[in-house]
Amino acid sequence: MGLVLVLGLVTALGGCSGSHSILDPAGPAARDVAWLWWGMLIGFGLVFLMVVALWLAAFRPRERSEHSPDEERRLGLRWILGGGILLPGVTILVLLAFGVPAGQRLLPLPLPGGEPPRVIEVTGHQWWWEVRYPDEAGEVVTANHLVMPAGEPVDFHVTGADVIHAFWVPRLGGKIDMIPGRINRIRLQADAPGVFGAQCAEYCGVQHAHMQLHLEAVPPEDFHAWLAARRDAEPAPTDPDDDHAPARATFAEQCASCHRVAGLSEGDVGPDLSDLGARATLGAGTLAMEEGAIARWLAEHQRLKPGNRMPAHDHLEPEAIQALGAWLETLRP
Repeated sequence: MGLVLVLGLVTALGGCSGSHSILDPAGPAARDVAWLWWGMLIGFGLVFLMVVALWLAAFRPRERSEHSPDEERRLGLRWILGGGILLPGVTILVLLAFGVPAGQRLLPLPLPGGEPPRVIEVTGHQWWWEVRYPDEAGEVVTANHLVMPAGEPVDFHVTGADVIHAFWVPRLGGKIDMIPGRINRIRLQADAPGVFGAQCAEYCGVQHAHMQLHLEAVPPEDFHAWLAARRDAEPAPTDPDDDHAPARATFAEQCASCHRVAGLSEGDVGPDLSDLGARATLGAGTLAMEEGAIARWLAEHQRLKPGNRMPAHDHLEPEAIQALGAWLETLRP
């Protein structure tokens, strides 16, 4: 029995950490949410124990006391007022006192210094993420990979391209819905550099569980260097004598109408692939990015992630798929 209790405790505590744990906050908004959660757990735990104690006391054998009808009514009224009005009323007021300030941390309110935070735009698709970095020097677009500066607030402007999705980074703050035709805003901040899991938190179809976003918080100077590298990336080479020329031709024929590669195509149906080789995952978290992973995705994507909108490539020879995958792995800023 003791071993079972220990294993149960270890399993329960395992949920208090990890890239998707709200109980392991890494930013001011997430800390407020975590403290609110702990307060609710402790408060309602005490209420539960009190109710159980009263329930047990009601079954305890004791001498029956005689009360007049007026005394019975007064006693019942006390329980109704105390347990039905006073206790819920105080509980709601306490939750509001702590919950409203926690919610305000997520709002894009003006900062004391007057300097507006950086804006990152995120669009949810079935079932992948489009991330845009608007900037006076030029917009940067990537997919399923979000990089933000650590130690400073960032305003995320989110929307949906097809159905309702939800943007949620558990260790940085609460979730917000991504509604087609509407832009919602949420402010998040990472205290220190790190890698955080993000997930669509609104059921959006059969592959909802496989709509993950790889989020990295990096020092501000590294973030600006990352942006500059993608903004100033050279167009994909088009030398016909290049070893990857056949793969580029295959891409132009089969993929260019849906996918963008800087300097080669302007497709806007699927994810932008200009920096595909530098991303951490494929298929919004379905596969880890490693040698040969892109070719496997191209050959098996409907088996790995059934229902995604990319057509099968069964008509292509395996050698062509391997060459196309090898070339796409070279797309790095």
